[in-house]
Amino acid sequence: MNLFQSIILGVVEGFTEFLPVSSTAHLILVSKIIGLKSSDFLKTFEISIQLGAIASVVFLYWKTLIHDWELNKKILAALIPTALIGAIFYKLVKNVFLENYLVSIYALLIGGVVIILFEMLHKEKESYVGELRNISYKQAIVIGFFQSISIIPGVSRAAATIIGGLSMRIKREIIVEFSFLLAIPTMAAATGLDLIQNVDSFSGADLINLGTGFIVSFITATLSISLLLKYIKDHDFTYFGIYRIAIALLFLFLL
Repeated sequence: MNLFQSIILGVVEGFTEFLPVSSTAHLILVSKIIGLKSSDFLKTFEISIQLGAIASVVFLYWKTLIHDWELNKKILAALIPTALIGAIFYKLVKNVFLENYLVSIYALLIGGVVIILFEMLHKEKESYVGELRNISYKQAIVIGFFQSISIIPGVSRAAATIIGGLSMRIKREIIVEFSFLLAIPTMAAATGLDLIQNVDSFSGADLINLGTGFIVSFITATLSISLLLKYIKDHDFTYFGIYRIAIALLFLFLL
């Protein structure tokens, strides 16, 4: 991997991480397009640059994280199902799912259909939860189970948590923000586990690429979060479903 490739992947990660389109699938497929062969370092790189996206959420929501400890406890409650399921299936995901790009493509395709059908059926009501602090522990835990589905590359952590939250009668903007915050412990845990297991094998060039990917991911994720919050004020996620189907079909044709 060279510096230019790490910048490209950093942009892809940062821009797609919080959109319901699966950053993991995009990283896998873009890596193939720019000529990167599957390797332990590439898989670790694709996981580790998520730290940049995490940092962007901390940067934007640090006041909420510091002042609302009840919300923090609900975020940790939502993490429990994901952490348990992720720990059980970690090796399967890294050594099987991430090795087969068709898993990501078909997950993109199926997920796109699910999003479109869900938006056709879903009608938000005024009685839905309208503040982060009013999300219950039960709702948080159910959202955590939805999030755990995203261990399959291509599903999208954001899509799974958002659909889960909308199903649990939480307003769109609120569940999107909860999804941002839930990403912090979820992605930090996954990234930390992978880095601890592999950091001794990194060269100096590898660390430079990781640092570059982190910085680029942080910048683009910050921009992506702001754009998404503006977008959802007047739109649902149907267009993202259409995009997922289109990009999946395109990759099937190309690859």
